[in-house]
Amino acid sequence: MERQVKYREDDKLIDLINSNYSLLMVMSRFGLSLGFGDKSVKEVCQAQGVDCRTFLAVANFLSKEHHVKGECLPTDFALPALMDYLKRAHVYFLDFNLPALRRKLIETIDCSGSDEVATLILKFFDEYAKEVRRHMEYENRSVFTYVEQLLQGHRPSGYDIATFASKHSQVESKLTELKNIIIKYYPGKENNNLLNSVLFDIFNCEQDLATHCQVEDYMFVPAVEHLEQQLQQGFLRPDSKENSDKGDEPEALSQREKEIITCVVKGMTNKAIAEQLFLSIHTVITHRRNIARKLQIHSPAGLTIYAIVNKLVSLEEVKY
Repeated sequence: MERQVKYREDDKLIDLINSNYSLLMVMSRFGLSLGFGDKSVKEVCQAQGVDCRTFLAVANFLSKEHHVKGECLPTDFALPALMDYLKRAHVYFLDFNLPALRRKLIETIDCSGSDEVATLILKFFDEYAKEVRRHMEYENRSVFTYVEQLLQGHRPSGYDIATFASKHSQVESKLTELKNIIIKYYPGKENNNLLNSVLFDIFNCEQDLATHCQVEDYMFVPAVEHLEQQLQQGFLRPDSKENSDKGDEPEALSQREKEIITCVVKGMTNKAIAEQLFLSIHTVITHRRNIARKLQIHSPAGLTIYAIVNKLVSLEEVKY
């Protein structure tokens, strides 16, 4: 029996927006531009190079009030397209939405230092924004890098997406606390239009972050788990090392190379590594080139995933 969905590829995109204007944010995070006339969802996506299945999967997911983990099957969308959507959402929150909220807060409350409550509110917001940035930048650097390795056919042992899911915090929760503090304790004035306006924006941001987390928890994580299972069972991409006609085993790392990887993922510079291991900087650079050649990993984020899954470092030791 065919599952019931609210939006379909033959629907006019303008009708979707009129029925749920929050889909404007979904459009933006898929890179869809306005000015599409009366074209269907499929026509707009094709014209602008967006995966239609993935756009509709997210739109239909967000149209529901209640969600069940894995209700969107991995075949309903393309995981790379969903990951691009999540990355764009991170850019929106970190570079636009949270800075705009901060500017509006400063405009609304007395931040001159004479009002202690206002000063504490702004400090609370700044600490929250830093927490969100740490959370999302970790996902960008580590989680998405791990998934990109899976998509290339590499299934590391000792780590899986469940590790991320078990530590995945609901980043919108402190916004709930912030708005309650403002409502309960910030003294009112004769004209509360600005204050009420910024509260309205905080409510919207709180809901937006909540739905973003739901997409990660109920769509992204189950899709990655499905990919992990496929790779575990041997359903590998033709270009993966395991399917290579050469049949060569990867060249083993030396103990020194493992030590250097550990230093790199802890955030140490080449100079600091050289000093700690009593090597020349030239020798450190040579070792790093050999590591990149052996592992085919060229970024610190990729080395971080390698180090964690091979138990060279613990997650707590990683420099974000």
